[in-house]
Amino acid sequence: MALRPYWKGYLKLSLVTCSVEMTPATSDSDKVKFHTLNRDTGNRVLSQYVDSVTGKPVRDKDEVKGYQRSEDDYVMLEDEDLEHVALESTKTIDISTFAPRDEIDWIWLDKPYYLTPNDKLSDEAFAVIRAAMEKQKMVGISRLVLGRRERAVMLEPRGKGIVLWTLRYGDEVRDQADYFKGLDKEKPEKATLPLIRKLIKKQTRHWDAKMVSDPVQENLLDIIKSKKKHRRAPAPKKATPSADDKPSNVINIMDALRKSIAADNRRSKKK
Repeated sequence: MALRPYWKGYLKLSLVTCSVEMTPATSDSDKVKFHTLNRDTGNRVLSQYVDSVTGKPVRDKDEVKGYQRSEDDYVMLEDEDLEHVALESTKTIDISTFAPRDEIDWIWLDKPYYLTPNDKLSDEAFAVIRAAMEKQKMVGISRLVLGRRERAVMLEPRGKGIVLWTLRYGDEVRDQADYFKGLDKEKPEKATLPLIRKLIKKQTRHWDAKMVSDPVQENLLDIIKSKKKHRRAPAPKKATPSADDKPSNVINIMDALRKSIAADNRRSKKK
């Protein structure tokens, strides 16, 4: 079932403008979710904001944003104050910069959304913008207000549509050099590389979504199903280890690779 658009507005490139809508490209709606219950009554437990000093519940209309200046000293911001900082990027994705896609590292990508035309009149303008970026292997860089925060976004042609990625802020990305420095001091033995390549080739498969399935969800659903029928919960499913899967104390890399290839060959013959 298609999700409702998360955002609606306009995509603009110079004088070309079209109406668009944005929908999250990922969803966790199928995940097993839990509520907290009162064990004695079986009723749901509700969370509630309370005053940190008086301990009394705070009504929704009395809740207000606050910026802390110092201990116990806050500046209150009303909704009207926050509206005053609204930018043009609240409703318009104005592409002002383009960059080669291969220059933007994966670590900057935050959350993906599908960007599509919002009406038939916008189809042609949308297609022109998408096709131009695709032909030149470029992505558009713009800004967009989401959740009262202006985010840098990247627009990437994908199929007949565009994937819009929110980008991480500069202070959120750590420099890999701080963690990988010194790793190039260890050089692999040349004799190990052919064995590694052979092992990789034998274990290569075409991508399938089942490679990232969640067995915990399946176990939870089995437990919930059994409890509905008032039966004893089944034991969690576990992979049956074979003799080949038992860890060894082999330290020599060449020996370990040979053993890995031999074990893989045995598993292949059993299939």
